Amino acid sequence: MNRVAGYRVALKLKQSDMANKLNISRQAYSEKERGNVPFKDSEKIFLKELFKQVDSNVTIDLLFFG
Repeated sequence: MNRVAGYRVALKLKQSDMANKLNISRQAYSEKERGNVPFKDSEKIFLKELFKQVDSNVTIDLLFFG
């Protein structure tokens, strides 16, 4: 499980929940979470802020490049 998926699970959110938050389809979110399609920069920022609920020290570098 990658970091994005791990934080999502820690927040008890489904892929469909995340897709709704990002205003994309569940299939598109799934592709992004698996690394097949890159997240947009704006999505990375949104996810970082959302995941601060789990880890106040989370960074974009940690999520996507760590």
